[in-house]
Amino acid sequence: MTATTHSVRRFLTPHVLLGAVVVAAAFATLAQGIIGGTTWVLVIGLTGTALVLAVLGGLADQGHGTGVASGLRSGGPRAYAPAVVHSARAVHRRSGAAVVDGQAQSSVFAFELTVVPEDAPAYRVVVRHPLDVQGLLHRTRAVVEYDPKQPWRVALPDNPPRSWQARAQQLDAEAAHSAREPGRGLPPGVHVLGAGAVLAALVTVLVRLVG
Repeated sequence: MTATTHSVRRFLTPHVLLGAVVVAAAFATLAQGIIGGTTWVLVIGLTGTALVLAVLGGLADQGHGTGVASGLRSGGPRAYAPAVVHSARAVHRRSGAAVVDGQAQSSVFAFELTVVPEDAPAYRVVVRHPLDVQGLLHRTRAVVEYDPKQPWRVALPDNPPRSWQARAQQLDAEAAHSAREPGRGLPPGVHVLGAGAVLAALVTVLVRLVG
């Protein structure tokens, strides 16, 4: 499957199409309010657009924050890799701010790791998990599960294979010195925003032609 075909299919998934309709309704209403000069339509359009952008912005921040790993894709490729643990701290689940109580329901652990794949350069990432998985609060090595095609997608398995645990323990910390943050794809919500903008433009043009 080519990258172009994959991108087109991403636009045609049900949740993207549904979100695009909502975005298009907000944008088209705003455009009609501006073009037609109707105050109440403009107010509705501004309110709807603000809500839509706020939701999409929150989605992008949550799933595409700088340095923070995204979750693994359902049915996507996966592989194990050893990792160096640089730090572990408790943070607020939504804001990412440091917290004192790591057992609070609103907090998760943030593990700063350098992932060292077999056939790719080492890279640095922060993985969040609600539990002290693999006992990483007191260890310097971990085993991660990651997406080879989208390496920013990293998860910490509860019970990784023992063979990989042994490999992680033998990992040389020098491998982490040249690590960088992996490149990322488009943030979550971009496909919805793009499809919605296109639909809004089409609706606006059609309304002007018919009206």
